[in-house]
Amino acid sequence: MSKVVRKQADEVDLETYSQTAEEHPYEEDPSRLPSDDKGRMLEAGVVLDSSSQRSGTFLQIDHSVVHCKAAEEGLEVMASTGALEKYPWLSDYWWQAVAVDADKFTAEAERHQNYGYFIRALPGVKATQPVQACLYIGRHGLAQNVHNLIIAEEGSELHIITGCTIAPIVTEGLHIGVSEFYIKKGAKVTFTMIHNWAPKMAVRPRTGVVIEEGGVFLSNYICLKPVRTLQMYPTVRCVGENALVRFNNVLVATSGSKMDVGSRAILAARGARAEIISRAITTGGSIIARGHLVGQVADVKGHLECRGLILSEEGNIRAIPELDGQVAGVDLSHEAAVGKIAEEEVEYLMARGLSRSQAVAVIVRGFLSVDIEGLPPQIEAQLQRAIELSEKEIL
Repeated sequence: MSKVVRKQADEVDLETYSQTAEEHPYEEDPSRLPSDDKGRMLEAGVVLDSSSQRSGTFLQIDHSVVHCKAAEEGLEVMASTGALEKYPWLSDYWWQAVAVDADKFTAEAERHQNYGYFIRALPGVKATQPVQACLYIGRHGLAQNVHNLIIAEEGSELHIITGCTIAPIVTEGLHIGVSEFYIKKGAKVTFTMIHNWAPKMAVRPRTGVVIEEGGVFLSNYICLKPVRTLQMYPTVRCVGENALVRFNNVLVATSGSKMDVGSRAILAARGARAEIISRAITTGGSIIARGHLVGQVADVKGHLECRGLILSEEGNIRAIPELDGQVAGVDLSHEAAVGKIAEEEVEYLMARGLSRSQAVAVIVRGFLSVDIEGLPPQIEAQLQRAIELSEKEIL
């Protein structure tokens, strides 16, 4: 069970955000939504036109589920509250990977839950396309508290892309997202989350993952747009032999942004492996990049890698790697580097005909373009698109 409390959490006053929102109608065809809203969702990786290649779609606006549908047999996509009513046995999973009393945000999500999604792949089912979910805030100053539950049954495979974003008129709000993943024996989940917020948004994801024997969890997190305060520390427990987890975090902190982003892997079974990779850029904001590996049994292996790039004298990056080997026979390692762009690299590219701004753009693009093993082509293309859309703002 994940229970992590950070001092930074106290800077968000829950009372300043509204808990009420107007009801949005259900839409059988989400492509009919307003173009401005669809455009913002597209920037976060969610495609709602008729040409989208998705195995399922979940769409929530404010406190309303406006669309949910599974497009492949053997997949289930619905509101998490509806899933609990349909399957009473889901109560055995609810608040087990994340502790309800972890902090005031998990408690708030329990007291004032505003839906969230349930995604499940039945045993042996391998989704041919990603399942997409969008958590959208359309009202200024709103608190959106969602609780998501994802289950990959034995031998199944899921690709999920979650886009969290806001309407163009929204500049301030609070998003609390509790997500619990259960990866059964031999199952695989690739989870890509793209955040596209605003300079006054407060964001508090709380994630727990349990991986059984031979299970695989690949997590990709991308946040390239301004946010006032972001704090997340997903925790994975590898409880089955030969379980594998890999985190890839790509962060850009603009002026005024505070990001405290980490990943934690607890290796509790022989043969378990973990890798945590972080790429962080500051153009004036503050980033704390955390990584924590815990080896509880022999014959486990984990590696941390954090690289930070400072593009402004006002920005700062702190890399905090933690290795906790609790028995003999663990293999845990880390490397971290934080600095500015090397002048010789810029001069090298300028000598080959690029302007200084072009040279810096090439270096930044290469820095953010992390090679993410196992990323489906559709999601990889979306990641590159997000980087391209943000490049002008970064520079």
